[in-house]
Amino acid sequence: MVALFFIFYIMAKCYYITTAIDYANGAPHIGHAYEKVLTDVIARFRRMMGDKVHFLTGIDEHGQKILQTAQKKGKQPQELVDEVAPLFRGLCEKLTISNDDFIRTTEDRHKQVVRRILQDLWDKGDIYKAEYTGYYSVRQEQFVLEKEKVDGKWPEIYGEVVTLSESNYFFRLNKYQDWLVEFLRTHDFVFPLFRQKQVLEFLKEPINDLCISRPKERLSWGIPLPLMKIT
Repeated sequence: MVALFFIFYIMAKCYYITTAIDYANGAPHIGHAYEKVLTDVIARFRRMMGDKVHFLTGIDEHGQKILQTAQKKGKQPQELVDEVAPLFRGLCEKLTISNDDFIRTTEDRHKQVVRRILQDLWDKGDIYKAEYTGYYSVRQEQFVLEKEKVDGKWPEIYGEVVTLSESNYFFRLNKYQDWLVEFLRTHDFVFPLFRQKQVLEFLKEPINDLCISRPKERLSWGIPLPLMKIT
């Protein structure tokens, strides 16, 4: 019996799975319940298969959406997310979700990891500061490209799109494009596999570097970048 258990332990694999880290600008709805139940099914199945599973869920409490919602309610952003967090935790409890952790982006442990990773990238020269003018999706909180228009219009998913010109920090994503293409060609990494083929098709075109910051004048609700003071 002991020998059999030992073999099982050696063969067990580590398996990490996460839900989306949901925006904390409102109460959870049926969509949040669906994704957590679906993820929970996979996590429980993998545990039954003998894998060592780490199942994460949580909420994204930073960003422009949170700030705007808090302002509309006449509250501070931290006050708003402190009210919303128990609702999402409660959803997991009511649905008996077997998550191993629940992360809030305002937690110190999250902030410390973010700062450490960004500092390492900065020290390696993979982050730089530049002036940028482009289209910005307020709903998605990201810059978008002209080629993403459909019949001359921005897709509904982007909501309001405005033109912005500002100084930001960028991650040198383009630097790793060749490595990413080679990795995907030699590993079954994205499932279902037809999605991986779609990613490879997308990577045939040059990719832009990734904007990772927002000026404090426009968005003060976030994690300050280490050693990078935005003026």
